[in-house]
Amino acid sequence: MSTLELIHAALATVQDPELHRALPELGMVKSVAQNGTTAELEILLTITGCPMKDRLTTDIEKAVLAVDGVSEVSITFGVMDEEQRANIKKLLRNGRESFISFAQADSLTRVIGVASGKGGVGKSSLTANLAVASAQKGLRVGILDADVYGHSIPRLMGLIGQRPTAIDQMFIPLESFGVKTVSMEMFKPERSDAIAYRGPLLHRVLEQLLSDAYWGDLDLLFIDLPPGTGDLAISLGQLVPTSEIVVVTTPQIAAAEVAERAGRIAHQIHQRVIGVIENMSAYPCAKCGELTSLFGEGGGEETSKRLSQLVGSDVPLLGKVPFSPELREGGDGGSPVVISAPASPSAQVINEIVGKLIVREKSLLGVRLGLA
Repeated sequence: MSTLELIHAALATVQDPELHRALPELGMVKSVAQNGTTAELEILLTITGCPMKDRLTTDIEKAVLAVDGVSEVSITFGVMDEEQRANIKKLLRNGRESFISFAQADSLTRVIGVASGKGGVGKSSLTANLAVASAQKGLRVGILDADVYGHSIPRLMGLIGQRPTAIDQMFIPLESFGVKTVSMEMFKPERSDAIAYRGPLLHRVLEQLLSDAYWGDLDLLFIDLPPGTGDLAISLGQLVPTSEIVVVTTPQIAAAEVAERAGRIAHQIHQRVIGVIENMSAYPCAKCGELTSLFGEGGGEETSKRLSQLVGSDVPLLGKVPFSPELREGGDGGSPVVISAPASPSAQVINEIVGKLIVREKSLLGVRLGLA
């Protein structure tokens, strides 16, 4: 092969950091020339001010400098026009218009909604930690922050102030700790702006966040639902009928009564309730090891019992996550406890829960498997 052909081959090994496709496949390589031992490249970015330009430069230089006969790389960056961006969207969506990939019959992604009867039970913190712990086990994971009014996932995932790259009407989820993340907060002009949407608009927002994001191939998508049994809980069941629900409660019996309602609405719209998680459970004293039940006892068992009776099958108590300063501190600092304090009791229980959640009971027999 000539040096020029080797340069083309080297560029084919470089992937766009956000789209995870080879540069030539995306049409990002406009021209390649050789001037002595210098490779002169013209690369097209998807948008002006692409945040991954520096990463792309490093990856290209590393690949091309490995070619025999090349000692220097000169890169000129341009920007794609509308037609070229439209071609990328068609490529990523396999030629189809905007659609919810997770609602398709051949989808292999498990969509798990994390629900609660009321706010303040730690639902969002658990969502973030469950997702990161799943990613640590080698799964491809995403989080959709559907808690439109009380979105907190960006802080929990260390993504405050960051915005996704948009390619016309399609956008690329941000990524941290190996998890792709989308939240309404990322699209507000200011973080402090309040969102005051009513029912039909909430449905449309969830639909757009699911369909307009390029999620790629995911094994798991966790959806942080708003507390209660409102519009978005119902919309998820309509938009992704195969979605499953995990109910979060605290140890209080009073909280269990409220948590049951979240599972009841899921059952009514034919979603599978796959388990209950009790958060803020008894925790060991740092000095003597004696357990302290700050918020009472029995809420998780009671919720599991009531939901099992409701659906006519076992809705297990997946685990009890102990009340933990490390869990709170990790959330405030944007580093989930399974990352910041993996040896803590709460992180260990979360990992045990994930071990139960990621077991796929549904057979893949007859489902078309995509080849990546």
